[in-house]
Amino acid sequence: MAKNLVIVESPAKAKTIEKFLGKDYKVESSFGHIADLPSKELGVDVDKEFKPKYIVDKDKKPLVKKLKDLASKAETVWLASDEDREGEAIAWHLAEELKLEPKKTKRIVFNSITKNAILKAIENPRTIDYNLVNAQQARRVLDRLVGYELSPVLWKKIKTGLSAGRVQSVSVRLIVEREREIAAFTPEASYRIVAEFKTAEGKIFKAKLPKTFSTKEEAKLFLAKNKEANFKIADLDTKPAKKSPAAPFTTSTLQQEASRKLYFSVAKTMNMAQRLYEAGLITYMRTDSVNLSSEAIAAAQKEIIKSYGEEFSKPRNFTGKAKGAQEAHEAIRPTDMSRHGVNIERDQARLYDLIWKRTLASQMSDAELERTNVKIEADKHNETFTANGEVLKFEGFLKVYLEGTDEEEEEQAGMLPAMKVGETVYNNYITATERFTRPPYRYTEASLVKKLEELGIGRPSTYAPTISTIQNRGYVERGTIEGVERKYVQLELVNNQLKESELTETVGSDKGKLVPTDIGMIVNDFLVNHFENILDYNFTANVEQSFDNIAAGEEDWTKMMKDFYTDFHPHVKDVEENADRESGERVLGTDPATGRQVSVRLGRYGAMVQIGTAEEEEKPKFASLLPDQSLETITFEEAMELFKLPRTLGTYKGEEVEANVGRFGPYVRFGKNFVSLDKGEDVFDVTLDRALELIKLKEKADAPIATYKGEDVTKGKGRFGPFIKWNGIFINVNKKYDFDHLSKADIEELIEDKLKKEREKVIHNWEEEGIRVEKARWGRSNIIKGKTKIELTKDVDATKLTLKEVQDILEKQAPKKKTKTTKAKKK
Repeated sequence: MAKNLVIVESPAKAKTIEKFLGKDYKVESSFGHIADLPSKELGVDVDKEFKPKYIVDKDKKPLVKKLKDLASKAETVWLASDEDREGEAIAWHLAEELKLEPKKTKRIVFNSITKNAILKAIENPRTIDYNLVNAQQARRVLDRLVGYELSPVLWKKIKTGLSAGRVQSVSVRLIVEREREIAAFTPEASYRIVAEFKTAEGKIFKAKLPKTFSTKEEAKLFLAKNKEANFKIADLDTKPAKKSPAAPFTTSTLQQEASRKLYFSVAKTMNMAQRLYEAGLITYMRTDSVNLSSEAIAAAQKEIIKSYGEEFSKPRNFTGKAKGAQEAHEAIRPTDMSRHGVNIERDQARLYDLIWKRTLASQMSDAELERTNVKIEADKHNETFTANGEVLKFEGFLKVYLEGTDEEEEEQAGMLPAMKVGETVYNNYITATERFTRPPYRYTEASLVKKLEELGIGRPSTYAPTISTIQNRGYVERGTIEGVERKYVQLELVNNQLKESELTETVGSDKGKLVPTDIGMIVNDFLVNHFENILDYNFTANVEQSFDNIAAGEEDWTKMMKDFYTDFHPHVKDVEENADRESGERVLGTDPATGRQVSVRLGRYGAMVQIGTAEEEEKPKFASLLPDQSLETITFEEAMELFKLPRTLGTYKGEEVEANVGRFGPYVRFGKNFVSLDKGEDVFDVTLDRALELIKLKEKADAPIATYKGEDVTKGKGRFGPFIKWNGIFINVNKKYDFDHLSKADIEELIEDKLKKEREKVIHNWEEEGIRVEKARWGRSNIIKGKTKIELTKDVDATKLTLKEVQDILEKQAPKKKTKTTKAKKK
């Protein structure tokens, strides 16, 4: 056994570090946290200083035993988890659960996985920083209290299965408020004037009128003034200008830029960065700092001079602006500035390239520009056209990198031809184009991260999981609407003739943007109405500041919890007992045929329209909203259209074909076959011909591709990718096989492998009783009898269960069938 045991969080990290240390060191992975709060209970003793109850998950127990055995045999145990608060908490849990002796335990941190960084860390060990541990505990406990107490209120007042969270709910609020700003926005039209001129040498350039006109009549009047006009250069001003590079990447700026330039989601960026870090290619990827070490600045300077020349080098130190930035770590940078690229998986290589360019550019000279402003006057009116030009005199950092923006950019200034004051220029045309003011932009993942950071909400480690959570919960989704056509007017003066044309543009696209769902809006409104403090941006930012204070040893975490919980808990109980249920109901009008109320609200399976009320003797009628419809914006007319569904389209093979909308969107039905319409297809527009086309494609896809042991084999594509179906069993087809050309041998292999796995899953099989116990996911087991399936908790050892014990569990937990007597009693 090696004298030294080094424990890190991930196997990839362990593998990289092991290369740098000699045979006296054994490097093992803890696979993240080894202990956490229990999943099925609060796990916080609110009466005893908010003491957390940490447990080791059943799946982690063998690992903990292995690490404990290795630690007992080692002379020194090095806790080498990440350098942030989460990493400090992991080191603390390891020390506690492995019962490490303080005198043989050393804590080391490093911001890059390189030989120099690792050896330097081993030369400078420290003890566990309990201030950082307490800051992490405070976040974990507070978030558990908020989630554990608020979620049941949402189940009771809105719908089961919902959840709330301190940062996630504030993020949803931002998105909901932005959506309502957009809905309330009324575009205002104005006419923008653009002219094209030509110099005596025939060089063409464009100029704009600095003012706009409110009406078409005003714009026409101005264009008319330019008939037979002569134009000349009234003023020409040329000034030098400079452009400076952006700071090196922090976690949030990396997420924003990777979204803009590489179209990565925030989660994907963090996944790629984690892999680059673990491979020793970049420094630690969770940081608020824009600082570079003196060694990194010197390495960048050397590389710039070598690759581009001395005039491109300008070493700089940057100062961060992030509120409550954590420990003074380095920015995200390559570990080796001389490595221009890496020969690894494509997306990792692209992200590395972005980080390398950004870091190098931050240490390069300013770009030097020459900006020219030209004013053109006419002899028929007093308005002045302006043209702006830009000439790059010295590239500086632009040779390597230019930061992206979130907003749609205006037309970039180009070069202007040589001109002088008093020179005559000739007009080719002047246009007056109707333009509309724009509503606020919907958030992208990147711009949401930017906003959260500006407000001081969340920290580098929280952005990616927060954005994933609000989408997974169904509160927010990525928009899919391409937009709608809008008409606009363009007036054009050419050869002293005025002509008018009507053009179209596409507006209102939300594709790829974050859009709140109906349930997201309803949950947000309920929380804002009843828990305004928790949803308050300043409160959330102040909580983050408290975490920072705890990390710095300036605040007691249990006192912070007490101050929060003393007000929070009674308020939750009050809302739970006294608040009304929330369904987002809107009354739209009255059904002209029956005189009954028409409303929209959230139902069990989503948003729906309802004719009538529950109090009336006649049962209400219901219809589901279409995927692109919303409770907040649907009109009475659109709602009534939904009751025309299902639409009968005709017959096929003696069966009726109809179009309808269900839980999973619009579809056509033929007999017992359901076929979803493609995205963008309207259930009210689909024809019989189109329905038959879809049905025939479905029939072709469902046709047997083979038989095996007398049973047909079919294939299809589902949520989890391509599959084959045989004897009622769905079998995933992985990339090892050519799905479009499965051979007989492939099919047999897939089926037999699946059957083998199914046999291996069975723990008990009491055939006479029709009962079996099978292994399930996450270390759990299921009891199965007919259509009844009962999931056992992780702490139940299914291998030791007897038939009697299983029957008792079925008796207690199996759903009871409702008898006619029971139904009668309820009525």
